[in-house]
Amino acid sequence: MTRSVTPRQGKAAAGRANRPAPARAHGHHRGPLVAVAVAALGVVFGDIGTSPLYALKTVFLLDGGAVRANESDVFGVISLMFWSITIVVSIKYLGILMRADNDGEGGVMALAALAQRLYAKRAGKAGILLLIGIVGVSLFYGDSIITPAISVLSAVEGLHVTIPAISHLVIPIAAVILVGLFVVQRFGTGKVGVLFGPIMVLWFVVLAVAGLGMVIQYPSVLLGLSPSYAVVFIIAHPSISFIALGAVVLVITGAEALYADMGHFGRSPIRRAWFFLVFPALTINYLGQAALILHHPAAKANPFFLLIPDWGRLPVVILATAATVIASQAVISGAFSLSRQAVQLGLLPPLTVRQTSKREGGQIYMPAINALLFVGVMAVMLSFGSSDRLSTAYGISVTGALVVDTLLLVLVARPLWGWGPWKMAAAAIVFGGLELAFLAGNLSKIVNGGWVPLLIAAAVILVMTTWRRGRLLVKEDRKVKEGSLAEFIEDVRKKNLPRVPGIAIFPHPNKDSTPLALRANVEHNHVLHENVIIVSVSTAQVPHVPRMEAFSYDELGYTDDGIEHLTIRFGFSDEPDIPRALRAACYAGVLPLHARDFNDASYFISRGAIRTTRTTKMVRWRRSLFIALAHNAADPAARFGLPALRTVTMGSDVEI
Repeated sequence: MTRSVTPRQGKAAAGRANRPAPARAHGHHRGPLVAVAVAALGVVFGDIGTSPLYALKTVFLLDGGAVRANESDVFGVISLMFWSITIVVSIKYLGILMRADNDGEGGVMALAALAQRLYAKRAGKAGILLLIGIVGVSLFYGDSIITPAISVLSAVEGLHVTIPAISHLVIPIAAVILVGLFVVQRFGTGKVGVLFGPIMVLWFVVLAVAGLGMVIQYPSVLLGLSPSYAVVFIIAHPSISFIALGAVVLVITGAEALYADMGHFGRSPIRRAWFFLVFPALTINYLGQAALILHHPAAKANPFFLLIPDWGRLPVVILATAATVIASQAVISGAFSLSRQAVQLGLLPPLTVRQTSKREGGQIYMPAINALLFVGVMAVMLSFGSSDRLSTAYGISVTGALVVDTLLLVLVARPLWGWGPWKMAAAAIVFGGLELAFLAGNLSKIVNGGWVPLLIAAAVILVMTTWRRGRLLVKEDRKVKEGSLAEFIEDVRKKNLPRVPGIAIFPHPNKDSTPLALRANVEHNHVLHENVIIVSVSTAQVPHVPRMEAFSYDELGYTDDGIEHLTIRFGFSDEPDIPRALRAACYAGVLPLHARDFNDASYFISRGAIRTTRTTKMVRWRRSLFIALAHNAADPAARFGLPALRTVTMGSDVEI
């Protein structure tokens, strides 16, 4: 008998059905829209909001100053920047892509999962969509390593203008800030998170005020907002504009964050914060920097800080440093969330996940990811030494992620919104064409540092594909050793084994084969617990699974042998806590037991050593990589929230 969760009759069952569910509720902030929009400012816009520190400066310093500080070049560049932000951020992400949510969640992983669901009946496309998602995730990791380094460096480099005498301390100061940033990750951002929004509000106000003075003084710079200047600049200087595109893309860094954080704040607060504060402030500041460069060409060395009066530069350096730390915090937290989703989708080995907030499920800390990001950030910062040099490595990961999102957008547009071919073609040409131009402009910088994000992406793709392939091979070998569960149950019934009091829980991927720990327990101890529950955990391709869809119960053919199977479905953003889910299944009336019965339950993990064999299914070095990943994977007991004192590991060796 198999059943999904349905409310039992009677008052008791109705009361149980109102108890907490295993899956977390959506992380949308509740409260006044303005307050939520301010909160979103502190997380969503940190990356794109700190781009004025280095974006325009990089354009005019590229290739030995190929872009000149004359009217046609300055107006052409500012036009490219304004319309890039308008098309990619305002139209693509906030206008269109935010409508493509996966149960309220956004980001490349959620978008890839949504695409897989929409094309579930087309088996051939599933693998392609998964590969596209893996590429997008890998590029995000490159962004996660470069963003903290370039953001903090660009802010501290304000000391070159403010206090030139200590310019030699820029790298050490930036290093200390980054060390502190990664050290405090273990404590979570909950206590300081309330400060992020107001600080970023102040930051965007400062951006607008700093640029407004120059715009008022030289109002002709507003002509640069006309798209005609971008067209003329590209036609008149095709080679120079191609080079400039490699830096212009820096104005849209962080666009992915607008989409990725949608599930935490919702569409409306992000859109309002963007159109009412962020977009105007960025536009005014870029116009102010352009006017300054046009009338004082020497200012192109650092136009952002030279916009600020002498008396205000040191406070702005401090504010800019705070803003870049917030931007870095946001991208690091994003890497944690994305990594957990990748683990639950089977693309990464199980990793230790620690909740840093009792109220916000999205606030997590992953020690392994934090350590890898720290090593990567410090390595790129010390290797490149300045934000100018580091900017050459930045664009590829950003543009690559943009292209991946556009590709997935085109794929989901028809089944999701019923777009016709002409709409899909228009989106591909407008968004994809612009982003491919950005990508091409950045590919020319591969030799000068652009190889860094490509190397990071290649390493992540290798790890993810190796882990996925290795898991399939291990699953095949285990299936042979485990044998049929139905046959095992028949054999146990014939033996009439002694039953001991209590509940034994056996986490296992399916109900077709026998858990190795269950087989080993019977063969060596010759007993069974009074109640045996085989628990299969599956990860749905949605962020959160409603309780009424979270459980599926099967008595496995007999109602009197105490051997049952329960499938628990978690969303890819849910914490896979088995004990909590089992109690929730009792409250919901799925399991015919009381929740308190699980206070003394025993858990048996099926786990054996992985041994290599001669096989042509995976090359030797990838087998070694898979084994290394498996050895460093998190303990399943910790991953599923199992109590350490009541968990036993049993099983046999697995061959690959």
